[in-house]
Amino acid sequence: MKRNLSLVLALVLALALLAACGKKDEPTVEETTLTAVGQSAPNFTVPTIAGGPFTLSDHKGKVVLVNWFATWCAPCVEEMPFLQKDVWEKFRGPDFTMVSVAREETLQVVHPFILKHNLTWPIGLDLDREAYAKYAEAYIPRTQVIDREGTIIFQSQGFEKEEFAQMIAVIRKEIGD
Repeated sequence: MKRNLSLVLALVLALALLAACGKKDEPTVEETTLTAVGQSAPNFTVPTIAGGPFTLSDHKGKVVLVNWFATWCAPCVEEMPFLQKDVWEKFRGPDFTMVSVAREETLQVVHPFILKHNLTWPIGLDLDREAYAKYAEAYIPRTQVIDREGTIIFQSQGFEKEEFAQMIAVIRKEIGD
């Protein structure tokens, strides 16, 4: 009886080890990214906190920054003051607009976040992740800069000041500032 139990336990352990060896690690950022620089930006429409929709295609002819975030995401929170000061306050106008889209969060969660961080640009809600799913499967923050014709000219995942500076340079060059 003892020998049979030992044999069964050994077999279960062996099967568990084989199953673990076959598991794939989490997908990489690259594996979850569905867009690329040089391709047309997928169109989307999201409701905004201010009321009314934000539809990407309505802004053709402008340079558009699209930022995907969540209020619980530490890098997203860290990035917000830089988006306010270094992007929105410097570039907003007839040639540039931007939207940050909260992924799977409600107005009741996002509105206090906007007030707390003094964010003044359009903020959209993607409750069911439908818009985000056109750009990626996972990982935030994500940012795309889209040119006047609707082509992605910059994209990033995460928040690093050096990469953020590269994004600013792309925007500045594109709007001729």
